[in-house]
Amino acid sequence: QVQLVESGGGLKQAGGSLRLSCAVSGRTFSIYAMGWFRQGPGKEREFVAALTWSGSGTYYADSVKGRFAISRDNAKTTVYLQMNSLKPEDTAVYYCAAGRTASFVRENRGYDYWGQGTQVTVSS
Repeated sequence: QVQLVESGGGLKQAGGSLRLSCAVSGRTFSIYAMGWFRQGPGKEREFVAALTWSGSGTYYADSVKGRFAISRDNAKTTVYLQMNSLKPEDTAVYYCAAGRTASFVRENRGYDYWGQGTQVTVSS
């Protein structure tokens, strides 16, 4: 099992920045990729960003490319999502996820473990 706990959400004005953190514990040796997803009001959960646990690759949704950055610490205990130039449409619950395979890193089905989510609200 892998345990994921998100933190860092909050209320920001448009144009501001936030950094989300995801604490990772448990059988981390089984992880291939870590991802961030979000679910806005009345919407389905969607892919935001992902990285391979080895650090060899990063992936972004077109809607956040150039504004958001995913990273992890060297000890592989925390994954971050730096969010800059926030927009009201970024308002959502943000979820951290861990996947054990190389398949579907941009899709919900590519992940086996999920955190409880953290709310991000961006006001105009």
